[in-house]
Amino acid sequence: MTETMTIHIDESQKNDRIDKVLSTQNEEWSRSQVQQWIKDGQILVNGEKTKPNYKCSVGDDITVTIPEPEALDVVPEEMDLDIYYEDADVIVVNKPRGMVVHPAVGHASGTLVNGLMAHCKDLSGINGVLRPGIVHRIDKDTSGLLMVAKNDFAHEKLVNQLVAKTVTRKYQAIVHGVIAHDVGTVDAPIGRDKKDRQAMTVTNENSRNAVTHFRVIERFKDFSHIECQLETGRTHQIRVHMKYIGFPLAGDPKYGPKKSLDIEGQALHAGILGFIHPRTEEYMEFEAPNPPEFERVLKHLKNH
Repeated sequence: MTETMTIHIDESQKNDRIDKVLSTQNEEWSRSQVQQWIKDGQILVNGEKTKPNYKCSVGDDITVTIPEPEALDVVPEEMDLDIYYEDADVIVVNKPRGMVVHPAVGHASGTLVNGLMAHCKDLSGINGVLRPGIVHRIDKDTSGLLMVAKNDFAHEKLVNQLVAKTVTRKYQAIVHGVIAHDVGTVDAPIGRDKKDRQAMTVTNENSRNAVTHFRVIERFKDFSHIECQLETGRTHQIRVHMKYIGFPLAGDPKYGPKKSLDIEGQALHAGILGFIHPRTEEYMEFEAPNPPEFERVLKHLKNH
């Protein structure tokens, strides 16, 4: 089903290129995608076709007709998955650092979903063809536990628990700086960063509430080893919140300082996952130890 929407240009967008304006409207729209839609005649300015370099004027009405998404085939790939639990409804898997959870532009293969499709033929269809069974995500360079739904009944039950904030999600993290207090809570809304649409930030504009609890496990000379517990699950939540309070994650290429510890990507591991089983209604909790790379960095900090 095609979708049509109209965007009205105001003073703040005057003289901006149309592809730039539209790419900030939706996180899924890249400038190259918008330019292609313009060439295909799916974007009109005041009812007329336009060019990708058109500069907007106050009062312009831009009509965007979004085409139906093309079906993409997700190819099953045999992988050595680290499965912690599996039954007819749920799989709990320990995702390694560097693996993308589901296919997207630029990552059509090698994702957790490709591996899950080869491992089992029955995954929930609620999230569509590209994200079968995926109830929640963790970033590519974050390791740790994920729950995956094998059917729509389980998917709905697990999502309801996430909404009700009854899922236990505890992460191990190494952050820059020495946190003085033993425990703390960051309660600050997160939305897309206007200056960098690939990044999130603490903002009151177009944001959603976000709450992270943390406790200090060990302090080092210039770093702290902490445990974070998610109350909500926003994109990049722990990474954004820790940066916001002045203790960005070690190794974080997006939110941390350039000079950091010898680690590929952020030092973040989803170590504990607990939820109520969708069918038996029993509480289940799983714990995955820190990966070797994380432990190597901790050992280095202890020795210095």
